Amino acid sequence: MEKLKSSGEEESSGERGVLHTWRGYSCSVTPEKVLLSRPVLQAALGAKHGVLLVEGGQVYSFGELPWKQNQPSSGTTEPLLEAGLSEQHVVCVAAGASHSGAVTEDGVVHMWGDNTYGQCGLSGLSVVPNPTPVAVVDCEATPPQPIRVLEVACGEQHTLALSARHEVWSWGSGCQLGLLTTTFPVWKPHKVEHLAGRHVLQVVCGASHSLALVRCLPPPQEARRLPVDKCGQCNQSLYTMTDKEDHVIISDSHYCPLGVELEDGDSKSGSEGSLGLGKMKSSPSEPILSAYTQSPKSVIPLSSSPGATSVSAPAPVSETQGQTPRTESQPVLADGVVSGAAPQSQTSETDSTEARASAELTAAGAKCSPYPDEQALKDYLKRLSDQTLAEQASKNQTAQCSQPLPESSDVFISDPATPVAQSVTPMGSALNHLVVSCASAVGERVASTYEALSLRKVINYWGPGESRERPEERVRQEEHRQGKKSCSLGDIREEEAEGLSRRLSLPGLLSQVSPRLLRRVSRPPVRAVALTPVGVAESDAHLPSLQTEVWSWGRGQEGQLGHGDLLPRLQPLCIKSLSGKEVIRVAAGALHSLALTAQSEVYSWGSNSFGQLGHMESPSTIPRLAKLSDGIRAWDVGAGQHHTLLLADGDCFQPILYYSGQQVKEGSAESTQEQTGGYTQQPVLLPFCMNLGYVSSVCAGGQSCAALADRNVMGFIGSLHELAAAERKYYCKLTSIKSVLLQPLLKLESLSSALGPACTGLLQNLISRFGRLAQLTGQNSASLTSFLRRSRDVRGLVLLENAQLFLDTYSEYCASVGNLLVMGGFQALVRPCQDVFGKGAEVVQKLSEGCEDGAMLADILSHLFYLPVRHLHEYGHLLLKLATCYEVNSMDYQKLQDVCSKYESLVLLLKRKRKEAEYTLHFWKSFPGKMTDSLRKPSRRLVCESSNKALTLQNAGRFSVNWFILFNDALVHAQFSTHHVFPLATLWVEPVSEENAGLYGLKVTSPEESFTLLASSPSEKAKWLRSINQAVEQALSGTGMDTSGAAMRADPPISRTASYTFYKDSRLKEVMYEGRWLAGKPNGRGVLKWPDGRMYTGTFKNGLEDGYGDYIVPNKNLNKSDHYQGHWKDGKMHGFGNFRYATGELYEGSFQDNMRHGHGMLRSGKLNSTSPSVFIGQWLHDKKTGYGVFDDITRGEKYMGLWQEDLRQGNGVIVTQFGLYYEGAFSNNKMMGTGVLLSEDDTTFEGDFSDDWTLSGKGTLTMPNGDYIEGSFSGVWGTGLKISGSYYKPNLYDSDKDKNRTLKLGRLAVPSEEKWKAVFGECWSRLGCESPGQGDTSTAWDNIAIALTTNRRQHRDSPELLSRSHNKTLESLEFIPQHVGPVTLEKYHIIRRYLIKACDTPLHPLGRLVETLVAVYRMTYVGVGANRRLLQQAVNEIKSYLSRIFQIVRFLFPDLPEEGGLLAEGPNEKKESESSGNKIDSPKPGRVVSSSALLLPVLLPRLYPPLFTLYALEKEKEDDVYWECVLRLNKQPDLALLAFLGVHQKFWPVTMTLHGEKQQVLSSTKDACFASAVETLQQISTTFTPSDKLQVIQLTFEEITQEVLALLKQDFLWSMDDLFPVFLYVVLRARIRNLGSEVSLIEDLMDPCVQHGEHGIMFTTLKACYYQIQHEKIT
Repeated sequence: MEKLKSSGEEESSGERGVLHTWRGYSCSVTPEKVLLSRPVLQAALGAKHGVLLVEGGQVYSFGELPWKQNQPSSGTTEPLLEAGLSEQHVVCVAAGASHSGAVTEDGVVHMWGDNTYGQCGLSGLSVVPNPTPVAVVDCEATPPQPIRVLEVACGEQHTLALSARHEVWSWGSGCQLGLLTTTFPVWKPHKVEHLAGRHVLQVVCGASHSLALVRCLPPPQEARRLPVDKCGQCNQSLYTMTDKEDHVIISDSHYCPLGVELEDGDSKSGSEGSLGLGKMKSSPSEPILSAYTQSPKSVIPLSSSPGATSVSAPAPVSETQGQTPRTESQPVLADGVVSGAAPQSQTSETDSTEARASAELTAAGAKCSPYPDEQALKDYLKRLSDQTLAEQASKNQTAQCSQPLPESSDVFISDPATPVAQSVTPMGSALNHLVVSCASAVGERVASTYEALSLRKVINYWGPGESRERPEERVRQEEHRQGKKSCSLGDIREEEAEGLSRRLSLPGLLSQVSPRLLRRVSRPPVRAVALTPVGVAESDAHLPSLQTEVWSWGRGQEGQLGHGDLLPRLQPLCIKSLSGKEVIRVAAGALHSLALTAQSEVYSWGSNSFGQLGHMESPSTIPRLAKLSDGIRAWDVGAGQHHTLLLADGDCFQPILYYSGQQVKEGSAESTQEQTGGYTQQPVLLPFCMNLGYVSSVCAGGQSCAALADRNVMGFIGSLHELAAAERKYYCKLTSIKSVLLQPLLKLESLSSALGPACTGLLQNLISRFGRLAQLTGQNSASLTSFLRRSRDVRGLVLLENAQLFLDTYSEYCASVGNLLVMGGFQALVRPCQDVFGKGAEVVQKLSEGCEDGAMLADILSHLFYLPVRHLHEYGHLLLKLATCYEVNSMDYQKLQDVCSKYESLVLLLKRKRKEAEYTLHFWKSFPGKMTDSLRKPSRRLVCESSNKALTLQNAGRFSVNWFILFNDALVHAQFSTHHVFPLATLWVEPVSEENAGLYGLKVTSPEESFTLLASSPSEKAKWLRSINQAVEQALSGTGMDTSGAAMRADPPISRTASYTFYKDSRLKEVMYEGRWLAGKPNGRGVLKWPDGRMYTGTFKNGLEDGYGDYIVPNKNLNKSDHYQGHWKDGKMHGFGNFRYATGELYEGSFQDNMRHGHGMLRSGKLNSTSPSVFIGQWLHDKKTGYGVFDDITRGEKYMGLWQEDLRQGNGVIVTQFGLYYEGAFSNNKMMGTGVLLSEDDTTFEGDFSDDWTLSGKGTLTMPNGDYIEGSFSGVWGTGLKISGSYYKPNLYDSDKDKNRTLKLGRLAVPSEEKWKAVFGECWSRLGCESPGQGDTSTAWDNIAIALTTNRRQHRDSPELLSRSHNKTLESLEFIPQHVGPVTLEKYHIIRRYLIKACDTPLHPLGRLVETLVAVYRMTYVGVGANRRLLQQAVNEIKSYLSRIFQIVRFLFPDLPEEGGLLAEGPNEKKESESSGNKIDSPKPGRVVSSSALLLPVLLPRLYPPLFTLYALEKEKEDDVYWECVLRLNKQPDLALLAFLGVHQKFWPVTMTLHGEKQQVLSSTKDACFASAVETLQQISTTFTPSDKLQVIQLTFEEITQEVLALLKQDFLWSMDDLFPVFLYVVLRARIRNLGSEVSLIEDLMDPCVQHGEHGIMFTTLKACYYQIQHEKIT
């Protein structure tokens, strides 16, 4: 408000919050203005005084104030400031008969006035002159907590307070306190326990009764979690289901022997006086009345009501005032029926029934609620209407009720005698229970509920829509039912407001369809969308709840409690007939009560002596509607002593006032107030109300009335009132559509058959959306009404705050109207409408005002259902009106403006959608019927079609008919009798360039077809192009949003995500693809699913699998699947991949054209870890061909050799676990041809073989000792051999022959260069070379960069595959070293470092190569392959790796010198070499390029274990001899050993360092001399490459020299004679176990350029030591 243009202090207080007071209703009455300096926010009137709250929180009193000491008895006319409250900021005031109350901002209650009955809550004072705080404290909490209060209400002798926790506290005197006590007055505020745990919205006090407006309980949360179907106590099933042929019988006849279930075991007995209600899981039964009572005549002994129910569901307490506990003589059955009262016959209206009814009336009717509360049931029922489950309920009805059903509102009302769900109570809303509860309530017991009612009455008893037409019927009915109505389902008819007909299951549908069939229908039994819009309500704090109940207690001598009797109630009791009436405000006069509903109707009950109820019907002990003329909507009420004041909307939006009740004579002195003035038959309009301005609230008290009014500042107040009035009117309209049109329709048996299944579902959906919309409107209207009463801050408007909720609800609603319209639903509804409302259906005509006369009924219906769109437009219009009251640059103006434009644009969109729906409906009417059925779908809308021949197919036949229809989800091409549907998501359209004049073509591409359409003119072409593109764009975005979005982006993206099922592609017929597309072809990531279960997930390119993908092929026989993960190209497996076969085999390696091709490894056998055979090697077209290693684990053999077509063919080697070794020729998978066979003990055979291990033909057999036999052999090795030949014993001295014989090994094996060609070939091809060395270096570097980037990208998506160090390696590899220009030492080091990193990651082609080589090397030489005969081949294989990798490195760095070449000198190095003057004879080792120096450091550490094992096996014998000698010689002390080895005395160390101290070397000292050299030499075993090992030897020599120099203290040069013994000593003391293997390894793999240098000499020395030690024992 502050931002209004008239803001600031200029606004005179005369414009806002002006209070007018008056009495009576004669024409001469003129209201007095109460003049105050500030606007009044709230007024409260007592019997003879009033209290005002003004802006700023100050309080004024006026009238007779006898409790003020210095007041004149006549009372003050001038308002008097209550100084006691001037420090406080008051938010709420109340006035009782003679006392007042106020609540401050921080929730403290202040009371003052008469305190005779303790109504001020202050003990010991009979009068409280000034406002005094009253402590409202919760004593049960520890420590006791002060309770914050929201509002207070004052009666004659009592006061009620509503706490911030929405609980009620009371103090004062009388049963109207609702407290279980007989001692009055109650001085301290006490909590009204009976309402604990409920959410109270408002409390009001009459003279001697109290009312509370309570929000219905939500269904208990745990019930949603656990749908229990066992009794919580005796654990038996609560329901049984019997499936008969065509229906299901559900029975809940479970009898729990343990009785009522109480939570937490809190079962206090009734006599304790507390029901423990908070803990009890159901609504309370008739409250206990204590012995205290004011009118003895109302005590009725139990025996006088034999038919009354002794106990109704939970409370084991009797219901009469005597509070007699239940005795054994009256056992209560589980059903809650007194066992004595036999249920009467179902249909007869016997006297006993009447008697029983009246008895119940006297006993005040057992109002029990078997459900936790209405809400649970409502929710369920609303949901039910959307589900076939209700069918079962109605089955029960049809099965068990002889008469047709009463209207749905009353069907579910249960009898006090039938607490259906007593055992169900704890889980109120769980679906099955409610089905059961309803089914049984409805079915088995419906008749007994209505024993005394004739069917005619039941059906005539109508909702608010018809209440005015048949008053007498309703009265009779209400009276009668008052005693019967017990279940808190109350009057369900009104709950239609939230979700419409419970019985949408439609009895017609039931009688024809069995539930079993319904179960088969694909519709899920439970829809996710609850029909209850309760979700909207409770989830949103901004919206007031419409699900409310009114509870009353206190004296009832005039019927002011509304329970249909005159009895007092000690505890709050729910007025059942107001449940479901959507009460939003209550008021209480001295002896009458009022309830205002969201439908702007006023219910009144109690004393009607002056017509204050606004109607003349009797009895007035139950709520009835006050009579207001049509179109008058009340929205605020006030009740005085004998009168009622109503604030209502009339024809214009300025509010009007109505008065009913006592006429006050102007002249009469107040003392004679009892004389009867006139009284009113129905509310009368107060003529002066238009002069007051805009009245925002009214109140009444005593004989006075007051109204708070505002002047229309800048049109702001007027606009607010207009908005609220419009919303109230609209809600009433929606309610009447519901009650007048929908409910009667839904009761029609033949409805579902008339509509057909499709439309029935759509109608259900529409009605549930309508219900949701209506409820939102009701809540908004209630919220706007309270908005007028209180705050005026525009930002609090629900329409602004929750605009999205409104927009969504409206769009959903309109979508469902459109869907029903398109399917011809409104046309189908015409017949049922005529059946219900007669031929002309005037009722419908009347409802849809503003529809042109003579319109078709179907159009009128659709017009009616499109009403909300017009109202949405009104929202926009009124918000704009409000906005104009603000400064243009203010926040509020902006906010209003924004929201307003949202509503307006939605209106435009919805109007367009309606047009589309109508256009589509018109199209279906003209479309040939056969195709309609298959093409007509609720959400499908027509965009345009070519029936005018505007679009034809290019190259179409002369007589063919081609009709193109564009829908919002597909393009349909219809021919004579067939049609084809092209989904829009996978449709691409582009204009054909118009070079060949006269053709206006559009090229349309779909995944399996593309065709050209010809338009008749350029404009047609443009129209179709635009339409198709827009439709595609919308189909892709999944929204039907306004065209503005589509207009911004002319063409839909050429690349998109969509799913599609192929229908004719030979390879992909009936296959479904889901993923990315590009111009009609799958492209990017996607999934293909075949009908037979095959599935491909991965990348596509141009319609084919390409890139990385995952492919699964189910194998039906084995019940497992083949699974391929790897690379694809052009729809085939191509590149590296893993293939797990269903048989358990696993292939890892290269593929080409769906076949294994290239290098790969196949493991066969059940478990891959223990696979019986492994092959690694080259494949060609799915067959093993080329070099490969086959490890036959079951036979313990390993074959290394050539293959052809899966067979061993060519040269090869076999070793077995028993040490046999064969090398030679193979043919047809067998050893065939020349070969060499050696056994473990060196027995050798050379010659011809014919089969595995089978000798056949010429050959030589050599014994381990050298003897040999030449001749022809036959037989299998290891069994008897047949020999014919000569035996030779070679001469001792004839050793030449012997030597030749041993050297032949490896000659028949595959040469190292021929091995693993495929592995190197793949590396070359990765670098972009056809064959080794053929290609372009720069291309190779590009390929490396691409490989690294793509691999990094793949791993970025799944980072867990890479360690951090690995990531760093990759980052450094992205920098390509300079590879052109002469290679200097510095550059050489850069290359070396690059290679180390490259070989470290398998993502780099070189790293991949090294990894594969390591794998194949280990596969070859581990396990059975660890055979000493293979040593030479293993060494040669490493050498061939080196040379072949070096070839690749030189290809990448073309200027690198070849093997053994010299590096170019850098400019700095030249100077150094000249200045140093030392002549360099041989090149420095670092200057020479060698493959071993560059690559061995990378390769050897990985190959070391298998290689060194082979050396150790080969040198085993020599090493054993050497080791024995080492152990023997090491027993000697140092000096003795030095002497023994002949070390010159001068080299003997004299002192040694031990623990940092120098000590003398004694003759006994051991392991102390040359200790550092010994330690150094021991490190030879921890290094891998020969160059590292040579480095260790060199360091050892340096250590020895250091020690000797320290000894001699002078320069000296070694001679070999001096050095050798010392070094020999060091070698002995070093105790290196496999020294022979180390020596051989160095010798075999040493860099050739080192052999003759310093390192070479040192190595020779070590070798000499090794041999010397072996022969030491001879010396």
